Amino acid sequence: MIEEMVKKLRAEIPAGVRIEAAAKTRSPEEISQAVAAGIDIIGENYVQELLAVRDRVQGNPAWHFIGHLQTNKVKKIVGLVDMIETVDSLKLAKEIEKRAEPLGKVMKVLIEVNSGREEQKAGVFPEAAVGLIEEIARLPHLSVRGLMTMGPLAGDPEEARPYFRATRELFEKLKASPVPGAEMEILSMGMTNSYRVAVSEGANLVRIGTGIFGTR
Repeated sequence: MIEEMVKKLRAEIPAGVRIEAAAKTRSPEEISQAVAAGIDIIGENYVQELLAVRDRVQGNPAWHFIGHLQTNKVKKIVGLVDMIETVDSLKLAKEIEKRAEPLGKVMKVLIEVNSGREEQKAGVFPEAAVGLIEEIARLPHLSVRGLMTMGPLAGDPEEARPYFRATRELFEKLKASPVPGAEMEILSMGMTNSYRVAVSEGANLVRIGTGIFGTR
């Protein structure tokens, strides 16, 4: 089933858009099937789940952290992931810097944007993103590679369009007037229920869970 789901996604999603398997609660065997089907990026939401499956997955995918990351958990994952997509504060960025430096590692990060300006959600508000990126870009062991946003988690996918559009407009603004030391390469938006809208609004990385693995 997983192979068939991946084939269906690849047939629908434009070639320039990468598919990331959102592997929350999934077993190493399920993740390995997704990798065998051609998925080359695995996203994990929780530190403990990442630690439990990371070395048991067959193949050699890139690992992204896509959940809310507490500063006291950074040291556990810096050596295990290729990108952290949810950096939304200088405090978190400095902790990543602190933990990456002894490893001689430059951690690729995305800045999480709270495009709906919702107080209960993680992410930096769009109007504060440029200032945060300017500060983070000065840290030698972090490499800002783009933006990520969540959008509504359920309901009509069209409800996510304004969130995605606002983030894409910020992404384009940063590409047009780049911050020294930061690159706008990746625009990570959209999940199983909303990836079509996200792609139409410019996403080049989509995070798909049930659309690959089926319902939990």
